[in-house]
Amino acid sequence: MHMAETRTNGTDGIWSLRPLAKMDEAQFQQWQKLLELRTGMTLTSERRSFLETNLGIRMREIGCDSYQAYYEKVASGAEGIIEWATLVDRLTVQETRFFRDPDACRLVADYILTRPRESLVKRPIEAWSVGCATGEEPYTLAMIIDECMRQLRLEPLYGVTGSDISKPAIAKAQQGIYSERKLAGMDEALRERYFKPVPRQQVQVVDSLRDRVCFARLNVLELKQAPMHGMNIIMCQNLLIYFRRWRRREIVKRLAERLAPGGLLVLGQGELTDWQPPDLQRVPSDNTLAWIKRRSDEE
Repeated sequence: MHMAETRTNGTDGIWSLRPLAKMDEAQFQQWQKLLELRTGMTLTSERRSFLETNLGIRMREIGCDSYQAYYEKVASGAEGIIEWATLVDRLTVQETRFFRDPDACRLVADYILTRPRESLVKRPIEAWSVGCATGEEPYTLAMIIDECMRQLRLEPLYGVTGSDISKPAIAKAQQGIYSERKLAGMDEALRERYFKPVPRQQVQVVDSLRDRVCFARLNVLELKQAPMHGMNIIMCQNLLIYFRRWRRREIVKRLAERLAPGGLLVLGQGELTDWQPPDLQRVPSDNTLAWIKRRSDEE
């Protein structure tokens, strides 16, 4: 999940031609505070026009004629909660792809292949994709783990969880249906093994893999209440860049708590610098940002 690009309505060209009202500084600041309070994401002053445009489109859809009136609508009441959920989906984008970070994917594969064989037989591998958008990352994790199990000639004992703040994104992820272009550049053997053709030049993740992946709506500000525990792999990439430095550290601390001893945490390059999370040991790599959770006998 991250901040979206401006959306326009292609079916109504009048919308894009109508001049939008300018948001004054006080109004912008109150929207900034609301967004950060509820999602943790920060919106810089350079993105005021982005906010004006996306709010304006939604306001026209529901017949609201001022930023202040719309703010009051989403800031309180039961109807405000429903409207806020719609707005958050407008302000975040679910643009991602399969095997987005090859170095991180190789790291995950190496981590699984070098685990003691008996640990892979005794209990399932549990992986978690945080900010999973429309599901490409958790399905990628599932494919990596499945391929490793095949290579090791073991039964596929694993499960993957994807979480995101956007309810529509989660709904799309659960279907596992994507355009064929999403698979561009993917290894042909993986395409044939894990996807099946469906109408309208689309593909769907095969049931055997989809059954291994579950999805949940989750705000990263509420990780303390997250039911995930004892995870072997947590991947949280291209999400933390939208948060203040202190909040990034808080999020990583919470994720570390959800790791099993010896578990792997993978972040995006540059998302957390000059700080060593407690109880984690940095994985030596120039191409990935990752840590292993120390076991109690290593402390």
